[in-house]
Amino acid sequence: QVQLVESGGGLVQAGGSLRLSCAASGSIFSINVMGWYRQAPGKQRELVADITSGGSTNYADSVKGRFTGSRDNAKNTVYLQMNSLKPEDTAVYYCNARIITSPRYLMNDYWGQGTQVTVSS
Repeated sequence: QVQLVESGGGLVQAGGSLRLSCAASGSIFSINVMGWYRQAPGKQRELVADITSGGSTNYADSVKGRFTGSRDNAKNTVYLQMNSLKPEDTAVYYCNARIITSPRYLMNDYWGQGTQVTVSS
């Protein structure tokens, strides 16, 4: 069994910063991509950023230059540093990881429980 546990959400004023963390644990053989998605009320879940095991990053156009994704492979942890936050960044942020589990070496996508980020104007 695999768990993704997120932390770091909260309420911040526009222009402020937050840092999200997500740690994966359980029967993990290896982790391919780790990343962050978000879902605002009435909208579809969308990719914010993802990071490969080699450190290559991919960002949504709306967050480029403001958000930075990183990961610590030794800790099976992914981070999202969010700067210059805007009210339109308000959403529930979900951690996602594509994980190969042991002992059967099956690959699946796993999700965290979500953490609320609210940016006030």
